[in-house]
Amino acid sequence: MAHKTLHSNQKLFTLSLILLSLSLSIFFIFFGSKNNIVNRFKVETDQPNQLFTNPRWFDLIQEESNGDKKIKVGLVNFNDEEASQYEVHGYGSLVDTVRVHFNCVSKVREWKDFFPVWINEDSNLHPPTCPEIPVPRLEEYWDLNVVVAKVPCDGWTTEAGMRDVFRLQVNLVVANLLVRSGWAKGPDVKWEVYAVFIGHCGPMPEIFRCDDLLRKEGDHWVYKPELKRLKQKVLMPPGTCQIAYPFGKTGLQSKLKNRQFNHREAYVTVLHSSEAYVCGAIALAQSIIRTNSTKDLLLLHDEHVSPRSLTGLRTAGWKTRQIERIRSPFAEKGSYNEWNYSKLRIWMLTWYRKVVFIDSDFLVFKNMDWVFHYPQISAAGNDRTLFNSGIMVIEPSLCTFEDLMLKSFKVGSYNGGDQGFLNEMFTWWHRLPKEVNFLKYFDGNHSLNREKIPDDLSAIHYLGLKPWMCYRDYDCNWDIKERQVFASDKAHEKWWQVYDEMPERLKQYCGLSPHMNWRIKKWRRVAKKLSLPDEHWKIGVTDPRQYNLVQ
Repeated sequence: MAHKTLHSNQKLFTLSLILLSLSLSIFFIFFGSKNNIVNRFKVETDQPNQLFTNPRWFDLIQEESNGDKKIKVGLVNFNDEEASQYEVHGYGSLVDTVRVHFNCVSKVREWKDFFPVWINEDSNLHPPTCPEIPVPRLEEYWDLNVVVAKVPCDGWTTEAGMRDVFRLQVNLVVANLLVRSGWAKGPDVKWEVYAVFIGHCGPMPEIFRCDDLLRKEGDHWVYKPELKRLKQKVLMPPGTCQIAYPFGKTGLQSKLKNRQFNHREAYVTVLHSSEAYVCGAIALAQSIIRTNSTKDLLLLHDEHVSPRSLTGLRTAGWKTRQIERIRSPFAEKGSYNEWNYSKLRIWMLTWYRKVVFIDSDFLVFKNMDWVFHYPQISAAGNDRTLFNSGIMVIEPSLCTFEDLMLKSFKVGSYNGGDQGFLNEMFTWWHRLPKEVNFLKYFDGNHSLNREKIPDDLSAIHYLGLKPWMCYRDYDCNWDIKERQVFASDKAHEKWWQVYDEMPERLKQYCGLSPHMNWRIKKWRRVAKKLSLPDEHWKIGVTDPRQYNLVQ
């Protein structure tokens, strides 16, 4: 009886082998002729694991080898036991797997060590330095075709996890390996490299763009990065502990000058929900034009901006494009930042390779076109480890926009607006010099600097009550005790100097409404009643706009 059972099992086993061979033959007939790995990963299948057998990235390697080229694979963040489980058996003549060795970043290092609140930008004798994030000896891994990395995902949905130094190190190690191998034979030699990340959290999107994602299957993410962009990333400082390097200083500009890329670039601002910032946007456009900028000026607006105002904005220099505004999920109803997520629309501008978003309460005093040489996201510091979203370099991408929208309902915002949200989505960012975003904010020890604004600033960010919302005689933030941290007559004067140079036909868009005039007078009376010691409430008002109110 046992003999019959064994014989039956053998027949069943033989039949299974025949069926498996037939299936494989049919598979290779239909798919074996596709030499391009991109095509392979775009195949739709009812069996999602078909292309990712164990190890899941092996099909990628086998296809890339085309059966006659040896593929070298580097394993990152694998211990010896884990690495042995991913060795490919039976294909020794086609695949060479090597474990990448590097020293782990010190466990005493925290995110704030790499993203300090402040650095000394003015010292040439003692320039700021960054703690070390070790990378492998790249010359030992110069010929990799694929880098497979196990991503540390513990607690990644928390603030500590999203700002984990070791997670950053693993991503930077992979990026450095890819760039070293991809550029080993020069920028004009085509040498395609791929990254496979294993882990439910995936790689850091600040380093590995969703546009370069070929396929996600389960906890496996397969990328074919654009090496030009990736190289600029690995040449950046590891954090905001140093000023970021512009494109020209990375050595890429001269090497790539003959290559064809979309070089269209633009300054972009957004108006939504009211016309309160129309005057500011007009002054901003005029200030940029005065610096002889060669970039486009694009203004996104919703239906709350009137045709009359659009005429003025276009006359000032803006190209305009209507959008549908986006509500901030965590903002209070009726708050100033309720619709600030409308700023996310800038990622939809994919006909531009790069844009510099700039709030409409800025003024530009020096040509800032050099800012376009920086990668996404480059911005000036705000506080803690955070950046200020008033001006930032971004690279438009529809998949990034979709990802931001998807996560906007899950990821919180410390201030309920776009700045808090974007700081959670882009925890690894690059520091721009403070001259591009001089925050008009003077608290504590900085209060004495409010009238000592440097003349060599590129731009001023007019926080608090805006100049066009005040009489031109003085900064009306002085009239409200809680807003005096934003007060600066010197900055106020600089804004009105730009106004004075504007054509008369544009000045009409900066008039005072009856409500604005009433509010100014109200707080002057309050300041007088409180006898605020700055005594700005004593200044006689000569602004002619108070007599020519606009409806």
